Amino acid sequence: MSALSVESESPSGKDWDEIVRVWEETDAPEGSKVEIVGGIVTVSPPPSEEHNDTAELLVERLYPAVPEGCGIYQTLGLAVPETAGFFVPDVCVVPRAALRRGKRVHAGEAELVVEITSPSNANHDRVKKTHGYARAGVPLYLLLDPWHRGRPTATLYGAPEDGTYRVLVSVEYGEKVALPAPFDLDIDTGVFPMN
Repeated sequence: MSALSVESESPSGKDWDEIVRVWEETDAPEGSKVEIVGGIVTVSPPPSEEHNDTAELLVERLYPAVPEGCGIYQTLGLAVPETAGFFVPDVCVVPRAALRRGKRVHAGEAELVVEITSPSNANHDRVKKTHGYARAGVPLYLLLDPWHRGRPTATLYGAPEDGTYRVLVSVEYGEKVALPAPFDLDIDTGVFPMN
């Protein structure tokens, strides 16, 4: 992963505009993920086959439970200016109306965000994005972590308050994660590939 630093932890309007401008002008190889994490523009390599397979298997399971008026997106950028961030989660469920306003979608409009760790970005997903999504008020954050100390883990965070989540459930792959309302869905993590 490469990084380009842009000053500011919690940017003002002008600083945020400059961060976004640098992000928009970043020339990255096709398939790479370009994000802003803590005011730093980061470029991650394309995800692995296992990573993509996990995302697709999750999306397949989410479809029957998606709330009315929402869509499931795999490349949607979500603004998190509260932490100088612009994240591109691996999967997110967002009201379609939020995409049709012609401006960047704020992460707090998502019903669910999902990050799948990779060796190059695991700490961003575990720490900085967890804090960013909580600060933005995302009600549910599912972290699928096939790289967690040799024991793949799924952790569901919820009840965001003051930039902190409560852990709703944390299981090893093979067990189920119950997504609460508006999803009311049990996800069997045993179907996800293990690295």
